[in-house]
Amino acid sequence: MFDFSLVGSVLPTLGQGALLTLELTALVILVGTGLAFAVALCKNAAQAWLRIGANAYVMFFRGTPSLVQVFLLYYGASQFDAIQRSILWPVLRDPFWCVVIALGLNSAAYSGKTLAAALQAVPRSLREASFSLGLSRVQAFWTVELPLAVKAALPAFGNEVILTCKATSLASTVTLLELTGTARLLTSETYAPYEVFFSAGLVYLTINYGLMHAMRRLEAALDHS
Repeated sequence: MFDFSLVGSVLPTLGQGALLTLELTALVILVGTGLAFAVALCKNAAQAWLRIGANAYVMFFRGTPSLVQVFLLYYGASQFDAIQRSILWPVLRDPFWCVVIALGLNSAAYSGKTLAAALQAVPRSLREASFSLGLSRVQAFWTVELPLAVKAALPAFGNEVILTCKATSLASTVTLLELTGTARLLTSETYAPYEVFFSAGLVYLTINYGLMHAMRRLEAALDHS
């Protein structure tokens, strides 16, 4: 029989795990968004080698599971003595930063592809009008093309934020006690997986609803700007 009292008792502990979930989500989006601009620019670059590199990057991270990418970084990096002796080792031996980097690289592949398509969709006439007003190529990109592309890509980026939040559950596989990891720990203590994971689902639902609402408000603000 479903124990509703257990749901209420585990929610505070799950809330503590949710804080780590939110922290991971924010950092992954920060890393992914920064790299996405570089991926988009390389995909649209005139140089063939930049386009090939960006397409290979996108293909790898979109074509392999996020869990495999986390494992490759967390477990794989330790296999190389050169990495263990490098300045990167204090970061790569930490499961928290391995998850942030792996999921950030994955997020950049999706967001970068979306942003590249949005940049290509900016009408050529707007570029030409920018040049006729005396703007340089760089000025036209930052003041005209990029804002329009970001606005067009924002709905897809909102979906990526939600997917990233859910993907942080993979952190539980490398010992982190975020929301899913905390739920697994509580399950081992209470022997009530249904109630515990039902409660975790409610917390995820609350977080993602808040994120969706925030993204919609951002879209509305840009529409009126």
